[in-house]
Amino acid sequence: MDHLINAFEKLNGLLFESWLQPLLFELGCVNLAEDAYMASEWFLLGILQIAIMVVLIRPLEKFFALEKHQEPASVRVDVMYTLIQTLGLFRLFFFLLFSMPIDWIWGYLRTLGVPTFHLELLIPGLADQPLMSFLVYLVVFDFFNYWIHRAQHQIPAWWALHALHHSQRSMSYWTDSRGHLLDDVLLAMVGVLMSSLIGLQPGQFVGLIVVSRLFESVQHANIDLRWWGVLEKLWVSPRFHRTHHAVGIGHEFKDGQLGGHNFGVLLPWWDIMWGTANFSHHYEPTGVRDQVFEGVSYGDGFWEQQWLGLKRLWVTLANTHRAH
Repeated sequence: MDHLINAFEKLNGLLFESWLQPLLFELGCVNLAEDAYMASEWFLLGILQIAIMVVLIRPLEKFFALEKHQEPASVRVDVMYTLIQTLGLFRLFFFLLFSMPIDWIWGYLRTLGVPTFHLELLIPGLADQPLMSFLVYLVVFDFFNYWIHRAQHQIPAWWALHALHHSQRSMSYWTDSRGHLLDDVLLAMVGVLMSSLIGLQPGQFVGLIVVSRLFESVQHANIDLRWWGVLEKLWVSPRFHRTHHAVGIGHEFKDGQLGGHNFGVLLPWWDIMWGTANFSHHYEPTGVRDQVFEGVSYGDGFWEQQWLGLKRLWVTLANTHRAH
């Protein structure tokens, strides 16, 4: 593992020194060197993630496909979403945008004598064990993500944006990144806030994002796969998450009440603890109820999907305002 990390750091250093650093000098933006170094790191991790997806997950879809016939055009749109998300430039921009005011707030609190909080300090010796520390942060981060995911379904305005993710009727390993850009902004803002609250360092935050994205790609893949025995209740499987995308089962929002199942991002523990787990072995069609039964359009192309998401948000906010 150390050899892999060192090799990655050398490659990132070579990319930065050969391309980005000279460009920054030419543009007179040397002050952005630290952010640019992080951008190149995120970019390389994105390339690595996409390579792993294509090499490992694509063969699974080919040989163990759940749906034999899919809409190629619909899948191609998800490829565009993946490139935007995975290569990191969009996410990095908002990470830096929100981290600056949060860093200022924490700096101000420290001048008042409020100590910096680090989760790993609660467990003696944890700071000296990087892998164990990473796993602890992963569990805590996943706990927060469970409730964030439920909020995306429970808050009408947020669901108006998040529904785009569920509108894919031909799920594949590219589908994980499908989502409204404004929804991504909200998630980035909450993610930076969470990482600051628990003392998560930027490098660890990037690592958590990459690991989560890889496993979420597997969860969305068009494969007939579930884990065996107790493993199904330890880690989210493609079957478990597909139930979350099932019409009328996984994501219901009716009469102002939260419904649905399987909100866990990586760990199904939280669904089990709060009664939202559904371990059914049946595979149901995916999509959104009004899309499937009422013919409501969620758009075919990238920009149409983004525009219709904003329209849904506007209508939802207007209806909420009238109701009050």
